[in-house]
Amino acid sequence: MPDSAPAAFPDQSVQAPPATPEPSPASRRARLFGILGTVILVAAMAITGYWLLVGQYRVSTDNAYVDADTADITPQVAGQVAQVAVVETQPVKAGQVLVRIDDTDARIALAQAQAELGQAVRRVRGYFANAEALSGQVAARAADIARADAQIESAQADFDRAQTELQRRERLAASGAVSGDELTQAQDNFRTAQAALVQAKASKIQAEANRTNAVGVEGINTALIAGAAVEQNPEVAAAEAKVAQAQLNLDRTVLRAPFDGLIAKKDVAVGQQVAVGATLMTVVPIGRAYVDANFKEVQLRRVRIGQPVTLTSDYWGGGVKFHGRVVGLAGGTGAAFSVIPAQNATGNWIKVVQRLPVRIALDPDELRAHPLRVGLSMNATIDVTNR
Repeated sequence: MPDSAPAAFPDQSVQAPPATPEPSPASRRARLFGILGTVILVAAMAITGYWLLVGQYRVSTDNAYVDADTADITPQVAGQVAQVAVVETQPVKAGQVLVRIDDTDARIALAQAQAELGQAVRRVRGYFANAEALSGQVAARAADIARADAQIESAQADFDRAQTELQRRERLAASGAVSGDELTQAQDNFRTAQAALVQAKASKIQAEANRTNAVGVEGINTALIAGAAVEQNPEVAAAEAKVAQAQLNLDRTVLRAPFDGLIAKKDVAVGQQVAVGATLMTVVPIGRAYVDANFKEVQLRRVRIGQPVTLTSDYWGGGVKFHGRVVGLAGGTGAAFSVIPAQNATGNWIKVVQRLPVRIALDPDELRAHPLRVGLSMNATIDVTNR
């Protein structure tokens, strides 16, 4: 056989690509530091941008707590508890009955006061009725004085006549022209006329005294009714005041909720004898809750009343945001109003950054949707852009 033909293509050997040299540890570290530096630079730029655009206009604290103006339910009359109409944690509406105190004594006192009012009205009406009668008595006493004057005048005439007759008889008796019997008769007549004159004068004095007394009684009666009708008379007004007080005491045997809220700290039971001022329970108005946020004094430089506040609570979590406004700053720090305030005049004084409570009003609609309870912790952030 002939020799084989040469191959159509020359034999070419396949060469592998040259291997990439493995980076040294130094270069790897340099690369990592470069990446880290870039991340840090970007983070710093982001933080700086956030601070310039947002952060410098926000002050925040997690030292904030829910509070509310609670009402202690205390009786204004003492007595035995007849009914307790609510239980702990129960929601109540304004005016709802909470506790009833036995009202037997109060009802008796009211009935007695009403009876005394009726007596006072009748007594005062009697004053008005007596006015005309007393006026008539004064007129009658005046007539008695006039009659006494007439009697005096008549007795005076009789006395003058008897005196004249006696003097005539005495002159004639000296000459024997008048008998002793006639003289004696003249003397008797004179003494009788004299006594009658004295009696007439005494009757006038008595009549004048009676008129003075009648005028005084009329004046007293007039003073009792002057310037006011029966309903406005002081005696009637005083009796009406007693009725009003008795009615008030009766009404106070029923204790009602002053506003909408929840019952808390209930400490009363049926049959318990309660005293005036004893705390029976507390009504918490959760629908009118607010937040007291304790900011550091260095955070308050730009805080003003009316600035908006965003809040979150641990109770509802960060997904539920509450919105409110600053309504006031406390008049002093907690340390200033503590039972034993700090005494910083000592030589071992150490400065401590103080916190000042900031009152934040919450949106009522948000409170209704997500109710809070007194004492819950909150996170508060105030937008101080509006300075």
